[in-house]
Amino acid sequence: MIIFPNAKINLGLNIVSKREDDYHNIETVFYPVKGLCDIIEYRESRTRETSLDMGGIKIDSTQDDNLVFKAYKLLAEEHKIPALDIMLRKNIPSGAGLGGGSADAAFMLTALNDEYGLVISEDDICRKAALIGSDCAFFTLNKPVFASGRGEIFSPVSLDLSGYKIVIVKSDDFVSTKEAYANCKPKSPAVSIKDILKRPIEEWRNCLVNDFEESVFTTHPTIKQIKERLYSEGALYASMSGSGASVFGIFSKETDENELFRRMKSQMPTYFVFCETLE
Repeated sequence: MIIFPNAKINLGLNIVSKREDDYHNIETVFYPVKGLCDIIEYRESRTRETSLDMGGIKIDSTQDDNLVFKAYKLLAEEHKIPALDIMLRKNIPSGAGLGGGSADAAFMLTALNDEYGLVISEDDICRKAALIGSDCAFFTLNKPVFASGRGEIFSPVSLDLSGYKIVIVKSDDFVSTKEAYANCKPKSPAVSIKDILKRPIEEWRNCLVNDFEESVFTTHPTIKQIKERLYSEGALYASMSGSGASVFGIFSKETDENELFRRMKSQMPTYFVFCETLE
């Protein structure tokens, strides 16, 4: 079996309040980026032990703390699933706010449920995904949603960016989630993200904010410079995704995707650069 877990971006991110469990309540809109994918292939093992082989973009992860392996173990503890040889190729950069690890876990849960006829409902798969990570549950739905709570409570949002071009850029900067939250100041937003997203995309620049940017840009000026570069290249809207460190820009539907990629890559040759037409 081969599956292709995709990335996501955050359209706006408000850090609303600190919770008693030391997490934060947030509000954001998750939007899938289906062209940027990891690759997971698995087959039944000839041994009695499950193994995980990792390749592609290097990640700081052992087998036991990798979210794909955790997803397998979560289901294997409750259901009869054979030992597997799992191969993971990382194409989504880690520490980027793109949800790569979360997507890997969620897609693995869904694939195993289907492959071995576990008959776990969509709601239960979503709940199990949330046990692995706050935004894992989103990838069991993999469609635009408004997220609240820790990022695991979803409500529908009417948003279609199909045809727009997106560029995602990540420098060598690394922003840990712990670092990002340590310097944030929770506050209730004056205007709901859902209301802002009803406006023309050209108006988002002045009102759709990611609350992490204020502190992250101070300690990582390179990330701020990437956002400024995207606007100078004609982005209709640009923002850091999640807690960083990647930045995305959304460009008009008329933009030449290949030329846009060449232009951005030539300016930032050592950075990760991805470009596609959104679905």
